[in-house]
Amino acid sequence: MKSKHLIWIRRTSQAFFLCLFLFLLVESRLPLNIVVDYTQSMEESQEIRIEKPITFFFQIDPLVWLTSLISGHLWIKGFAWAMAVLAMTLLLGRVFCGFICPFGTIHHMISYFKSSLKEKQLFHANRKTASQKIKYAILVTVLFSSLFGLNIAGWMDPISFLFRSLALAVIPGLGNGLAEFFGLLAGSDIKILNLMSYGEMLVWPVFGFDFKSFQTGWIIGILFLVILFLNRVRPRFWCRTLCPLGALLGLFSGFSRLRLDKDLAKCTQCRKCVMTCQGAAEPIPGVDWQPAECLTCFNCFDTCPENALKFTFHRPGKERKLPDMGRRALLGGLAAGVSLPFFGSLDGNIHAVSHANLIRPPGSVTENEFLKRCQRCGLCMKACPTNAINPTFTEAGMAGFWTPTLLMTHGYCEHTCTLCGSVCPTQAIQEISTTQKIETPIRIGSAHFDRGRCLPWSGNTPCIVCEEHCPTSPKAIYFFEDWVEGPGGKRLKVKLPQVDLTRCTGCGICENKCPIRGKPAIRVISAGESRSTRNQIML
Repeated sequence: MKSKHLIWIRRTSQAFFLCLFLFLLVESRLPLNIVVDYTQSMEESQEIRIEKPITFFFQIDPLVWLTSLISGHLWIKGFAWAMAVLAMTLLLGRVFCGFICPFGTIHHMISYFKSSLKEKQLFHANRKTASQKIKYAILVTVLFSSLFGLNIAGWMDPISFLFRSLALAVIPGLGNGLAEFFGLLAGSDIKILNLMSYGEMLVWPVFGFDFKSFQTGWIIGILFLVILFLNRVRPRFWCRTLCPLGALLGLFSGFSRLRLDKDLAKCTQCRKCVMTCQGAAEPIPGVDWQPAECLTCFNCFDTCPENALKFTFHRPGKERKLPDMGRRALLGGLAAGVSLPFFGSLDGNIHAVSHANLIRPPGSVTENEFLKRCQRCGLCMKACPTNAINPTFTEAGMAGFWTPTLLMTHGYCEHTCTLCGSVCPTQAIQEISTTQKIETPIRIGSAHFDRGRCLPWSGNTPCIVCEEHCPTSPKAIYFFEDWVEGPGGKRLKVKLPQVDLTRCTGCGICENKCPIRGKPAIRVISAGESRSTRNQIML
């Protein structure tokens, strides 16, 4: 096949999978038919599910599959696709990186769009360096950490990294910016600008009406921008230096049947092959080619004016070339992989009894198992219709950083919603039915009153907001009437709220709707959650 054809096939594939990723990212939300008729849909207690295959990219990710298998000892449905990717790598090399990976495509575009590097700088930037061993150290760290019960692959896995960055930082940031912009247009006295404010209706299917915000979203966003900027210093910096999935595929590509043949006699040392190489794989004749670094972009094959380079299939008997991972990188990765699970347990006894503010989504497995399975991808957070599920900061310690928790000041757990469990790619959040959630019931915590802040208890002011919003039947919040002394010594009869812990599911709508701003007068803690037999209120 001609090189031009291969290049166009690659570009078409990259564009298709990037668009597919963005489409599935947008679709990982409450279905539009339910958004339009939200109240009725929820009241009917119907099973709310996203019909699009939004977990597809996680299912074809070998690193997600492997770490989930090692740490959770669980074969997860749908991950046979990841094995197919590994088989494809054994045949064609790192074709996933060059043709499929949406994060790789973004790095490719940024690296070569009006490159800031001059010809000589680009030549040196595209030569193999010792820094490319770092990704193997990261891979070893991730694998050994998983082996000892802490799955941190999601911190650096490219699919999880990209989804988390776009879903929790980029889209909310753009959404809030557009909300401000259209708000200014709507308040304008100029009629044409006022009419332009209706453009909000065109963007809400992507950004939503509620314009979500997430805890630590600014950290995620800054990290994402820094990673993208590094492409201007060294093309595809992430893919060459940091990506653990690329390192895993690099190990398999050492056995690839597809090889680069070089004809030194034809080479004129024009160096065009090096300057267009995506992976710093040393395609120039006279130097050993590095199959573990090659992203099968075929740029070298296409740009060589002398036809000195050609990709051909070799027989299995040919010598295999494994990557030079470096002894120090391997030992460092091994030490980090063994140490991180230990250091993660130093944040407190989080594996046995959860922190009071660590409220996991309904259907979550026990904390110890949760940390073995969760990929910190942000899919459950993106799908949550009320913006309640957020990435943790300090609530779960280092071991649980960026895993999902419910922040009731941001949202609440809708009584009939079970979307989070249906979208979780690794079953850290089990899929449950609406009937199971309500009738069991599944508790994620329990509510308690701060009587010093509650209006009826401390201010002698009538307030029944929490009881009005309580969704359980019978209600978990009830009143008893008592005579209290009001202003000027006047006797008042006030309804004082109480929580029935046998009925409370910890949904948090009472905390979310409490009229006391700042620190609500009723708050949900994790004690009483169904998933733990130890994290219970001692009655």
